[in-house]
Amino acid sequence: MEFSTEALNKEYSTTKKALIAIKKLQDKLEELEQAKSEPIAIIGMGCRLPGGVNNPSDLWSFLHNKKDGITPFPADHFYLNTIDDDFRLKQSPQKLSQKSFFGGGFIPHLKTFDAHFFNIAPREAVSLDPQQRVLLEVSWEALENAGIPPDDLKGSSTGVFIGICGNDYWHQILRRKPPKIDAYCTTGNTHSNASGRLSYFLGLTGPSLSVNTACSSSLVAIHLAITSLRNQECDLAIVGGVNRIICPEITESFSKAQMLSPDSRCKTFDASANGFVRSEGCGVIVLKRLQTAIADHNHILAVLRGSAVNQDGRTSGLTAPNSLSQQAVIQKALKNACIQAEDVSYVEAHGTGTLLGDSVEIGALAGIFSNRRTHPLIIGSVKPNIGHSEAAAGVVSLMKVVLCLQKEAIPPQIHFNHPNPHINWSELPFKIPTEEMPWVNDKNPRIAGVSSFGFSGTNAHVIVSDLPNKNFFQLKKNSVIYPTYLFTLSAKTSVAQKDLIQQYCTFIKNHSDLDLADICFTANTGRSDFNYRLAVVTPSLMELQQKLTECITQKSPKDLWVKQVRRNHTLKLAFFFGQRMTPDWRQASFLYQTQTIFQQIVDECKEIILSDLKIDLGDFFARQNQKDYELKLILFTLEYALCNLLKSWGMMPTIVISHGIGKWVAATVAGVISLTDSLRGVIGEKKANTITSFPAKIPLFSYANEQLLPFELSTLQEPISVEYSDEQALKILVQKDYDMVILIQFTSPQLWHSICSYVGQFYCLGGSINWQNFAADNFRFPILLPNYPFQRTMYWYE
Repeated sequence: MEFSTEALNKEYSTTKKALIAIKKLQDKLEELEQAKSEPIAIIGMGCRLPGGVNNPSDLWSFLHNKKDGITPFPADHFYLNTIDDDFRLKQSPQKLSQKSFFGGGFIPHLKTFDAHFFNIAPREAVSLDPQQRVLLEVSWEALENAGIPPDDLKGSSTGVFIGICGNDYWHQILRRKPPKIDAYCTTGNTHSNASGRLSYFLGLTGPSLSVNTACSSSLVAIHLAITSLRNQECDLAIVGGVNRIICPEITESFSKAQMLSPDSRCKTFDASANGFVRSEGCGVIVLKRLQTAIADHNHILAVLRGSAVNQDGRTSGLTAPNSLSQQAVIQKALKNACIQAEDVSYVEAHGTGTLLGDSVEIGALAGIFSNRRTHPLIIGSVKPNIGHSEAAAGVVSLMKVVLCLQKEAIPPQIHFNHPNPHINWSELPFKIPTEEMPWVNDKNPRIAGVSSFGFSGTNAHVIVSDLPNKNFFQLKKNSVIYPTYLFTLSAKTSVAQKDLIQQYCTFIKNHSDLDLADICFTANTGRSDFNYRLAVVTPSLMELQQKLTECITQKSPKDLWVKQVRRNHTLKLAFFFGQRMTPDWRQASFLYQTQTIFQQIVDECKEIILSDLKIDLGDFFARQNQKDYELKLILFTLEYALCNLLKSWGMMPTIVISHGIGKWVAATVAGVISLTDSLRGVIGEKKANTITSFPAKIPLFSYANEQLLPFELSTLQEPISVEYSDEQALKILVQKDYDMVILIQFTSPQLWHSICSYVGQFYCLGGSINWQNFAADNFRFPILLPNYPFQRTMYWYE
């Protein structure tokens, strides 16, 4: 059979198209498979935990120093004076007094809240569950710690996933005789509004849900957030859990079920383990897809590799743990993470400190992690330190592991003196650390598992590791040392501003080894801007502390500005282009080397000068004895580039004023003349009457005889009046109706200091600075700084 060439070509073309289509489908399938196990970055954390733990740094110090956060019930909580003493006497050989009571883990500010900060009316705040209150605070702090100004998230597809199961405040309201029910009781106390209110306050449009699976609630929430991020349902996720203890009934019920420790100590894996101790707490983490976090240059604290959730099903009892189900959820999480069991070196156990529960959990871990191990599996639990924070327990356990990864160490397990005799420890490749031990793995990522089991039968497990490629952290850190730095802070009230200044004074005193550049970068780019503002230009950390201290004592140190932004005021900023002055070449060169926008504009002007005017300025920072026309071009280029640099930071002039030779730059900035025509005209290559002009985009005026005169094209090449110096003109201009006048020139021997001063003053007057652009050429990873000082007031149903 014969085939024509045309037929063969057609068949070949059809086959080729089919192969291409198949390849695309294969690539799509591979992409979908990869999405199922896409790593998720943890980029921020916040917490409020027993023992005075108010941030992740406090948590590590607390664990490192073997502290125990369990205390008697504080004065603002209920007393369990006589609850179930008979049960406790049976468990303890020591007679308890009639007035004895259970202890627990507690966090402060049960009855107080900064309703003003969160735009909540006092009437509504009274009905607001303290769980929602602390959740708002800690979520704000977690975003700050991630270096994300919370206000920047408005309208973003950010998801909120919150574990919450208590309803104590609602019972407190109903306890009142008669109960005072108002319109805010439902929104203030339903679980759905814990996540919904956070989304509402921040203006988030991604998925928002509250999860109640008892003790595993927050780890299940993390699993759902991972899934949502992988499914592209959201681009950022705020995930956490919260628990408050207000009413005694749940504690009494747990006690009668013999779940609670009679001596209020959680002794996980110990022979004396006799139950858990209830705790309050709140933990929040901020998640983003790993590749997105890398592209956005976020500080990646750890990486979530996989997760899984399942149920115990039918067991010997509703609350009885199921070893096989625990094994299954761990196995599913490992598979989801594409990790082998032998690669896991640490497990943060659920570890509630019951003889049965601990034995079942160790048995489940043995079924997964006993084989093919070259090193013992380290096992620990945070509950002996802070108690069982129930709905918040899972996220707190994960936060502990993240800190271990960062510190490359595993803290000691307190209350572990004699191993649980119901566990055959000698046959297991497990180790419980009684002293802090190093956790270093130079070749491969360190990998851990985190377990959380709800007493309703819902189990969750998460696989977490450090960042696979730690070299990422060296990619963007700028090595340029600036002569001075700009530091800013702001608050919603003057009292909060003073508190924040004091916090920074204390913080700098206690962290004198920190880099000033890191502090300024984080403070400027990682905080929301409020109306009570402060800015400082300083060359050193010591001087920053000194100036902030002077500010607190009502002194007015140089290069420090404190202002309250005027409401409903339109900021009037004037750019003033003045007389011809020889620039400070070293300062101009420094700006060219360190500021990308400035460099791009200078290069653009040089290219136009070369291609259109046939003048090669070369490296004009290094040139000496320039000809007059060359100097004019250089001055124009520098001033035009500086103006564009300031504009890129958000400093948009509301008026442009010129005096002398600065008219050409001013006309270009105002949009009256094109850049090419201005470069021609400044050296006389093009006459004013032949230049095409355009309507001014920014009001443009000339300064003469102490007056502002409407700009006229014909005045561009008139003889320059020297009746007034730039300084004299500035003094007169600042008396006019302008909030700020910036002189655009390069004569200052401390140019960068002057520029930072301009930005700081503009900010304090109410200007909106694009901090990301301002810091773009001095990138740093955010560090932990003082969080916003909430100003709390009593809101409570008695």
